[in-house]
Amino acid sequence: MDKKQAGQTRYPSELKERAVRMVLDLQRADPQDKTVISRVARQLGVGSESLRTWVKRAEIEEGKRPGMTEAERSELKELRKEVKELRRANDILQAAASFMSIVRLCRSSARAMSFDLLSAGER
Repeated sequence: MDKKQAGQTRYPSELKERAVRMVLDLQRADPQDKTVISRVARQLGVGSESLRTWVKRAEIEEGKRPGMTEAERSELKELRKEVKELRRANDILQAAASFMSIVRLCRSSARAMSFDLLSAGER
């Protein structure tokens, strides 16, 4: 059996949207019914945990449940990527600054040594 590649979806988005809509409608009609998700999942031939996750995600997106929306997750991912790049650039700049200070120190030491040699030659 071949494994699915990362990013591939097992169910089409239309099926997910329809399943979530059915669950939310049935839950509104009878809020006490705790079997809605498993019944709809069985009717549509999807996993009940998958459907439960879709419903939870939809409720988060609608602001009915606490959690990060897809837009917030995407923004966080981009910000983390940017922080990583900035830290790398900062490390490179710090290394360059250290190198340049060593070069300056060596140059000033060489000048001092040549001045001492010139001064010693005049005596």
